[in-house]
Amino acid sequence: LGVSVASIYPQQTPDEHAPARLYDPTSDSGDKRWPHFRPIPRRQAYETDITYGTSNEFGFDYLRDNMVIDLPHCVQRQLSYAIVDEVDNLLIDEARTPLVISGPAEEAGQRYQIFSRLVPRLHRDEDYTIDEKTRTVNLTDVGISSMERILKREGLLKAPNLYDPSNYSLTRYLESALKAQVLFKRDRDYVVETVETKKGPEVIIVDEFTGRLMLGRRYSEGLHQAIEAKEHVRF
Repeated sequence: LGVSVASIYPQQTPDEHAPARLYDPTSDSGDKRWPHFRPIPRRQAYETDITYGTSNEFGFDYLRDNMVIDLPHCVQRQLSYAIVDEVDNLLIDEARTPLVISGPAEEAGQRYQIFSRLVPRLHRDEDYTIDEKTRTVNLTDVGISSMERILKREGLLKAPNLYDPSNYSLTRYLESALKAQVLFKRDRDYVVETVETKKGPEVIIVDEFTGRLMLGRRYSEGLHQAIEAKEHVRF
């Protein structure tokens, strides 16, 4: 395996980087795990002499292989050797951020858009408090009462108490929308850019340690969808 930090090499000349001294990335002797490079079955990519790609691609392939029911559905071959570019960054800095395969959020689109519209009505210190050190946000008693009134007017509250079990799904959307609104800042925690393989702009996470764009990664537990709703990005 040839493991890279980011998918930049295919756009640069072979003489500029060390991998070209080992093999010609444009030849048929090696293959790439680049998600946008060219359509190719994943298993076929791993059957070549050299499989070259990003740590994210290898990591997610490994996670997916561990979720299959039948072994023939695995794509990765038996582990052998890996040449890792910028190993300190990959195995120390980026290793602090786990790879997570998230399932689809329930009723995502419409609900996240609704809460993205409602949350800005709340006021800091009065309705919620922020702990900058732990990067958490919590509703105050006043904020809880405010949201109960707002959600009642919207016809969304199933019980008078916001934290009644029947309102559990609402609290999840609320917490994600509030975090997206007050804790996560555009051009600091994420950027909104158009990727070649996508039809429109998307939210791309910025690595807090290196400043690199983490293509293909998404925040879990509904946070990414909440940020997409905040930025009016297509789900």
